[in-house]
Amino acid sequence: MKFYKLSLSAFFIASFLDAQPAITVYNKDFGVVRDTVSLDLKSGISDVNYSGVTAQLEPESVILRDPTGKVALSVLEQSYRGDPVDQQRLLQMFEGETIRFLRTGDGKDVIESGTIIRAPSMVTTKNQYGHQQQKHLEPIIEVDGELQTRLPGIPLFPSLGDDSVLQPTLSWKLFSDKKAKVDAQLSYLTNGMSWKSDYNLVLPEKGDEVSLTGWVSIENNTGKTFEDAKIKLIAGDVNKVEPAPQVRRAKMYDMAMAEAVSAAPQVEEKKFDEFHMYTLPLPTTLRDAETKQVEFVRGEGVQTKKRYVYEGFKGSYYGGVNLNQSYGKNSQPDVAIYRELENREENGLGVPLPAGRMRFYRMDDDGQLEFTGENTIDHTPKNETIRVYLGNAFDIVGERKRTNFYKHPSRDLIRETYEIEIRNRSEEPVTVNVVEHLFRWSNWEIQKNSHEFVKEDAQTIEFPVSVGPDGTASVSYTVEYIW
Repeated sequence: MKFYKLSLSAFFIASFLDAQPAITVYNKDFGVVRDTVSLDLKSGISDVNYSGVTAQLEPESVILRDPTGKVALSVLEQSYRGDPVDQQRLLQMFEGETIRFLRTGDGKDVIESGTIIRAPSMVTTKNQYGHQQQKHLEPIIEVDGELQTRLPGIPLFPSLGDDSVLQPTLSWKLFSDKKAKVDAQLSYLTNGMSWKSDYNLVLPEKGDEVSLTGWVSIENNTGKTFEDAKIKLIAGDVNKVEPAPQVRRAKMYDMAMAEAVSAAPQVEEKKFDEFHMYTLPLPTTLRDAETKQVEFVRGEGVQTKKRYVYEGFKGSYYGGVNLNQSYGKNSQPDVAIYRELENREENGLGVPLPAGRMRFYRMDDDGQLEFTGENTIDHTPKNETIRVYLGNAFDIVGERKRTNFYKHPSRDLIRETYEIEIRNRSEEPVTVNVVEHLFRWSNWEIQKNSHEFVKEDAQTIEFPVSVGPDGTASVSYTVEYIW
């Protein structure tokens, strides 16, 4: 298996150094961003603006510090402007005023004036049922004494005041006990970042041995592009509190680790606090609204097993005696298909696999891959079994019926008999695991069973049933409950 080690002093603007930004991404739409900010501090108080942050920054999470500890840097005040101006915002700012519009017609540029009677905006209204809904208000512009509900051209705005920002901006009042130049470290939490894992498994034309490829997909919807960033992923259950009524719990998962690949950079893994941290091997540019994918695990020759399961009745024991004679009679014909694989080193795996989606493909006789099903898996440690539900069998059906029900007139006793028939209309022999739930009471005993069974838990038994090509097999058993 391969694992890829994927009084106020003068006002000034903080500049961003050429140092690489660093990002730690969590699974549920947030991450930690670390930048380096060059500060030219004066003794006393300085005003600083920094416009290199995301549009979804959490202001309360911001940490600005001197990593060397040589300067006693204190943040006296901080503000965050996350509403940079755009055309709609500018139109709103100049509502009621007259501005110029550039219009092109007949190959000529024409400038005309118009008064912004109403700027475009979104308003919240209530419908006839009292439910809130968003409504878009179109602009109203007065040109030559006439009103129109569209812009007459490209708006040309006067110069902005100092209070406007073109990008999301952090502003600080910083105190330093001396004049100094500091390469300060800026860290903050931001929404709009997430990562997930996906697995593609390819089966040959015949057989059950698969090739497995695992991908990490990183999504950036923060409103900012990160150039050549150092990217880390955190795996584990990290709790993060959100304002009511929304509570978000970020679930991170353990990523896989295996032998190094000499020809390629590798993802590096280490334990970090109570979690696991994985560092991608190369600096990566992560653009806004982009999904970046990195291959992190590959396994060849992984043995799998197809498993058929018939569960004719899915009722369960609820804690009391169930005397309802009609309960347990319903039956459905579908036989479920599962694909199992052992996450062991001797099976080409043997690494912790993060939760994600597993997609299965099989090679057709024309050399093309065909999709055969998918499902999600939970976080799976090494040496555990992965079982993926892929759909229902077309040529195998089941039928379940109760053939006898008896309740003792004076004793607390119920005895009932079931018969389950499995019909295999395919050209190959199959083994179907018939699952039965003992739902009436906790104290039960199986009598007169036609096949050997396995007790899966306190209320579930399972019969492995072999059925030949185009054949039929029946399972019957009697269960007695005493309370």
